[in-house]
Amino acid sequence: MSALRSIKWPYAVIAILAVAAASFGLLRPQLTTASASAKKNPGATERIKENPPPTLFTDAAITPLGTQVTAQHKKADDLFARWKAQHGTTRDDKAFAAWAARQIPAPPSAKARTAELHQVQQLAKTRTARGKKAATWLELYGKKDIWKLYQHDQRELIPAAQGTAEKAQLKSALKVAKTISDQLAARDKQPAPFVLDPTLRPDKHIKAGAKGPYSYPSRHAARAAAAVTVLSSLAPHRAADYRWMQDEVVYSRVYMAGHVPSDILAGTLLGDLIGDYEIAVSGS
Repeated sequence: MSALRSIKWPYAVIAILAVAAASFGLLRPQLTTASASAKKNPGATERIKENPPPTLFTDAAITPLGTQVTAQHKKADDLFARWKAQHGTTRDDKAFAAWAARQIPAPPSAKARTAELHQVQQLAKTRTARGKKAATWLELYGKKDIWKLYQHDQRELIPAAQGTAEKAQLKSALKVAKTISDQLAARDKQPAPFVLDPTLRPDKHIKAGAKGPYSYPSRHAARAAAAVTVLSSLAPHRAADYRWMQDEVVYSRVYMAGHVPSDILAGTLLGDLIGDYEIAVSGS
């Protein structure tokens, strides 16, 4: 199954309509302008159309970590209920960010993290060319572009004003997820697996004695969870696709030694909290 398969058909429809309109001279100036703009600063849609996804990981590979990721949502819902009881649905990003950061568990002990590093080292031995290609694509587009493309697809099917509001909601969730995860990573200073063992990613060229990049919590996981929570509230019938892609993204981060599982789970919990917050303050 491909979570992106269902978001390709609108472009075919749009292309047919554009050609038909252009034949009457209706869209020629607009299409020229749009084409020039896309070449200058392509958006998520253009970037992924230019580099579509390769064959991704199998369900058997991603499900074990995905099951742990799914469990974080219930924890986030329970925690956010406490925030909402005290603060209601008024937006207060600064206060929420401080509160959300306090809800994320401290990093695991050195012994536990060493055990997780060993898991990553064992997984690295199973890498294939196809797996590396999938992980590279997911790392590149899993930060923002995949989620923006999903939202773009939905926006084509709803009133313009609603689409604009939902686009802003997703953008806010992704921004807050990055901000808080970066702050926590700088505070907790947990080196990424490829820093602890540079042989896991020779392409990163880690200098001797380097401490960072830091990986707790995972920024990819936080953004994915925030996006999936928001997108699922806007289009519940697509939730399974969104969560499948989330599992693909986070598994890829462990596969290529960007994170250990605890990084992923902490990032997911953070992202789920942020998603719940954005839904509440946006009145979704």
